Amino acid sequence: QVQLVESGGGLVQAGGSLRLSCAASGSIFRVNSMGWYHQAPGQQRELVAHVFPDGSTNYADSVKGRFTISADTAKNSLYLQMNTLKPEDTGVYYCNTVPTAHEYWGQGTQVTVSS
Repeated sequence: QVQLVESGGGLVQAGGSLRLSCAASGSIFRVNSMGWYHQAPGQQRELVAHVFPDGSTNYADSVKGRFTISADTAKNSLYLQMNTLKPEDTGVYYCNTVPTAHEYWGQGTQVTVSS
């Protein structure tokens, strides 16, 4: 069974940058759309960045122009470059397929943006 492991979170000041990584134990990026999901404190998870198997991308309005999603199928890895971070970007970030698959939820990686 494929497992997804997120990393790269941390504490950063507003305006700073982080790069999140998602490592898969198997080759799921070639055939699945993949996404990064953000769960703010007390809120539901929401899809903020989406990459299709053909490499095209889509973003939530809240992160458009600031975040960039990419996939390296050779390394079975998914990335999220986060620039110009805002306090509202605080939360746990998860990677998963789009639509989501319950068995792929990992522990996520915590991002905290201080004002």
